[in-house]
Amino acid sequence: MTLSQETHAELREIAARYPEARSGLLPMLHLVQSVEGRVTAEGIEVCAELLGLSAADVSGVATFYTMYKRKPVGDHHVGVCTNTLCAVMGGDAIFERLKGHLDVGNDETTADEPGKRSITLEHIECNAACDYAPVVMVNWEFMDNQTPQSAVQLVDDLRAGVEVSSTRGPRLGTWREAERVLAGFPDGRVDEGPGAGHASLVGLGIARERGWSAPEGEGSRSNDSTSTSTSNGTSNAGDQPQTEQGAARESDDRAAEQAAVEDTSPTSTTAAEKDEAK
Repeated sequence: MTLSQETHAELREIAARYPEARSGLLPMLHLVQSVEGRVTAEGIEVCAELLGLSAADVSGVATFYTMYKRKPVGDHHVGVCTNTLCAVMGGDAIFERLKGHLDVGNDETTADEPGKRSITLEHIECNAACDYAPVVMVNWEFMDNQTPQSAVQLVDDLRAGVEVSSTRGPRLGTWREAERVLAGFPDGRVDEGPGAGHASLVGLGIARERGWSAPEGEGSRSNDSTSTSTSNGTSNAGDQPQTEQGAARESDDRAAEQAAVEDTSPTSTTAAEKDEAK
C-alpha cells in the first residue's frame, strides 16, 4: 500500500507543529499506523525523508516503543494488564480466558470471519489504573474492574460490532481511529464519558475533609523569607514573623503527613521513627 498525497500532507503538518521537526516523529508514526495498520517500511522511509533522519533512526524509535506495531493489528487492539497488581487481582486469569476464547496467543490476531471484526490480543505492562484492577484496555481506552466473564462479553461485543463505551472515556472506535487521535487529529469524542472514577477521587475527598493542601512551592517560601525593603533600604519589621510563619506551616504540613502515614500504617512504627531510621 502506497501512502497517499493526503497522508504525506498530514505528516508534514505534524512535523510543522514543533520547533524541532524531529519532535513530531512519534505522532507521525501513529498516523502511519492509522493508515496502514502498522509501521511499514514505506512509512519509516517517508518519515525519515520528511524529518531529515536516517531510516535506521526512525526504525530504532519504532521498535523501542511497544505501541508501535510491525505486524498488522486487527480492528480492535485488546490489551490485558498482567503487571503485579492486576495479575493477582485476576489479570492473568482474564488473559488466559481470552486466549482460549479467541483461539490466539499473545500479540496474535483472530482469523478473518465473515461479519465479524478482528481482535489483536496482547498482555501489556502497567496501565497506571491500579485502583481499578484488573484493567483491560481497548484501543488504549480503559475498561475497569474486569472479570474473565466480562472480558469475554467485551470481545464478543467488539467482534459483533456492538457499540461499546470505555468505563472512563468515550465510545470506542477502531484501533486505526484511535491511532489517528494519537497523531493529533481529534475525533470529537474528547468530552464523552466520565474523566475520573470514584476510586481516583477518594484521596482528594479525604484531603478536603481534613483540610489538607499541597505544600507551597519554593518560590512562595522564598517570598516569605525575603525582606521587603523600604525606600531608605531598611527592612520592614514584619519580615521575621513571616519567616516563622512559613516554618510553622511547613512543620504543620509535615505533622499532618506523619499522622496520615501512622493512621494507615500496618506496623506500630511511627513516621518520625521511620525518618530517624533513614
